[in-house]
Amino acid sequence: MRLSRFAALTSSVLLAAGAALFGGAGQAAAAQADFGYVALGDSYSSGVGAGGYDSGSGDCKRTTRAYPALWAAAHAPQTFAFTACSGARTNDVLANQLAPLNTGTDLVSITIGGNDAGFSDVMTTCVLQSESTCINRVNQAKAYVDSTLPGRLDQVYSAIDSRSPNAHVVVLGYPRFYKLNGTCTTGLSEGERAAINGAADYLNAAIAKRAADHGFTFASVAGAFTGHEICSGAAWLHSVNWLNIGESYHPTAAGQSGGYLPVFTNAA
Repeated sequence: MRLSRFAALTSSVLLAAGAALFGGAGQAAAAQADFGYVALGDSYSSGVGAGGYDSGSGDCKRTTRAYPALWAAAHAPQTFAFTACSGARTNDVLANQLAPLNTGTDLVSITIGGNDAGFSDVMTTCVLQSESTCINRVNQAKAYVDSTLPGRLDQVYSAIDSRSPNAHVVVLGYPRFYKLNGTCTTGLSEGERAAINGAADYLNAAIAKRAADHGFTFASVAGAFTGHEICSGAAWLHSVNWLNIGESYHPTAAGQSGGYLPVFTNAA
């Protein structure tokens, strides 16, 4: 696992600041090197569901309420590139998001893999069809996670490492959607909710394994969202929203600031 470059830089600046008090001003200035952060990924990183979208980001729906922008606002990196995009799959990251990465990049964040595994189709199937059909579709997604997703993730992670070999890379996972035996009295069955939660854990385990094999840090958000799932009574996730279907099953602004942001901050 790579040492956090942000933590290392912070320590060096503090030490250099102390040295400056004793006449080491040049050392302090030298320690304050440029710090570059690049945020890649899908809708969980762009901030779909949090609102306040930047019109300039178009269909990517990036927002200042997403955890990458919140982290950048709080820590003021010298450079911040935000290329995460709603609907992104691994091939989209490779084709459209990697340009800001370079040898001077210190920190990278990414959520990716959910769309490759068919997240949207799984949820559509489960909402509109029978429990057995839902569970069959979940099992198909898990089979894809076993057979194909690891290779796709390897391509993305290798490309990140090649372009920014000195960066600390944080790969964030996905939350479980449902609190079982919670407040929901309509909608999906408990069997469907349990299958969907199990699929999220299955996907996260696969992502964590590939991240670790590349020397990256995997940061789970499952714990942060515990007690804030759909059916919890205090959800940080949108349930199905027929008026804005694209925001369904995505974190709210509170999910970004209270769930993803502290997990990323601790990992960075």
